[in-house]
Amino acid sequence: MASQTKLDLKVFKRLIFFVKSYRKILIFSLLCTLTLSALTPLRPMIIGSMVNDYIIDSQNGSALLNWTLILLGLLLFEGLFQFLNAYFSNLLAQSVIRDIRKRLFKHLVSFRMKYFDKTPIGNLVTRLVSDIEAISEVFSSGLIDILGDLLMLIVVIALMFFTNWHLSLMVLLPIPLLLIATRIFAKAMRRAFQQERLQVTRLNTFVQEHISGMSIVQLFNREKKEYAAFKEINHGHKQAQINAVWAFSIFFPVVEILSSLSIALMLVWGGFQFLGDNQPDAGKMYKEIFEFTLWINMLFRPIRQLADKFNILQRGVVRAERVFEILDMNEDVQEQGKITSIDFNQSIHFKDVSFAYIDEDWVLKNLNLSIEKGKMVAFVGATGAGKTSIVNLLGRFYEYQKGQILLGETDIQELELAYLRKNIAIVLQDVFLFSGTILNNITLSDPDISREEVIIASKAVGAHDFIMRLPGGYDYEVGERGGVLSVGQRQLLAFIRAYVYNPHILILDEATSSVDNETETLIQHATAKLTKGRTSIVIAHRLSTIQKADNIIVLERGEIVEMGSHADLIEKDGYYRKLYDIQFAEK
Repeated sequence: MASQTKLDLKVFKRLIFFVKSYRKILIFSLLCTLTLSALTPLRPMIIGSMVNDYIIDSQNGSALLNWTLILLGLLLFEGLFQFLNAYFSNLLAQSVIRDIRKRLFKHLVSFRMKYFDKTPIGNLVTRLVSDIEAISEVFSSGLIDILGDLLMLIVVIALMFFTNWHLSLMVLLPIPLLLIATRIFAKAMRRAFQQERLQVTRLNTFVQEHISGMSIVQLFNREKKEYAAFKEINHGHKQAQINAVWAFSIFFPVVEILSSLSIALMLVWGGFQFLGDNQPDAGKMYKEIFEFTLWINMLFRPIRQLADKFNILQRGVVRAERVFEILDMNEDVQEQGKITSIDFNQSIHFKDVSFAYIDEDWVLKNLNLSIEKGKMVAFVGATGAGKTSIVNLLGRFYEYQKGQILLGETDIQELELAYLRKNIAIVLQDVFLFSGTILNNITLSDPDISREEVIIASKAVGAHDFIMRLPGGYDYEVGERGGVLSVGQRQLLAFIRAYVYNPHILILDEATSSVDNETETLIQHATAKLTKGRTSIVIAHRLSTIQKADNIIVLERGEIVEMGSHADLIEKDGYYRKLYDIQFAEK
């Protein structure tokens, strides 16, 4: 338990580090909170004096009016500071979580693809949204308010002892019991928050995956099974919330009982004052009872809120742990490289390249080949032969374990990652489109690419007519993942995207495998436009699309088994010829 507390303090200190840029806002919020905490306990003294001096002894009506106005002014003053405190503490909280969220997202986009292969998307969404939102409560209703409540407790107890220390000792008798209850409550809430965090992650992951894969759920008639699985996960989420509510439902009545006990002890004390021969000053005693009644409420309310706010603080720290776990992951961060200027119009050389996604389960084995500058090279082979892995290595989505990939004489791992990818365009079989317009999906919101350039590129690719038939043309909203467009239409948009970015190296990864014949004709036309005069790598399922390639490389189980032009490979009557005969026999 001690190590866990130490860990919490470490995480808390890291959170405080993010406040450094907003010191002025923090200081102002603290000043407002501390001013409130010091002023509010003075109200019972003023009211008590008014009751004793101007209501019980109503000799001076004008003085009572003056003190009433003073009290009203004090309340307005407190209201102003409450507004300023709420505004600036929330401004601080939102500023801090904005910085954390930006830093987390920037860190995530620097990860290698293998991290995203093994991490559920719903998990990352939880970190970026729910967890960071919980962290905001540390600053908006946790840390600053806790300091204010602690100061208020100190001021209230000090005024109580200053007024009547005997009575103070009497009304504070239940406080040790309250402290014990608060400690038990805090431990229970920490366990509840940890369970809640786990269940929120499970729920987000399940919902994200199954909504994204709804077509598979319906296609295989899995609705009832998946609904049953969702009910179980949802029940776990409900139970985690109930555990937290259960702790609250026990703790708050305990606070109310102990608060009432303090008032009862005060009334018992008052009753004992009238026993015996020495009768007390009734006016003074009534004044003290009035003041202490208000102070007891002020005393127990902050203690009750302290427990609540401490658990908000604890909850934020628990969520921050998960966020910092990702921020501390450096083994998945891709090495950037330093070279930012090189001639891309050079040949690409693979020298003894071996690559595996997992351990030493080699997908590519001692690959040696050269791709001449300005030439079109095609890779063919069965599924799992290693074709797409070559694309992943050239774009450095994954890093090879052995050998070298050279651009001229320079290892591509020495190139700055952004610079390398700026000069390579990849058109994938599964085109990803973002929610937004066709124009924004082509330009990826790059302000340097004009609408006119997009239209010219669309006409060159042969997609302008289909775009103009859509409502709004280039401003047509494609929906999430481009769901309102056909596969072929999405492919054409990907070709336009590659065209306007004018890359030095073009990679087409089975870009025609899922389109109809009419769209394939358009894509072949687009391919001819895009590949002209630039180094091009085509991974093909349909051999009809690569017959004009300068060099065709046949892969099998990560190794090159044949290499040459279409005519040469047909004449050789080997692996390529078999693939060709199978495809054309099907027609």
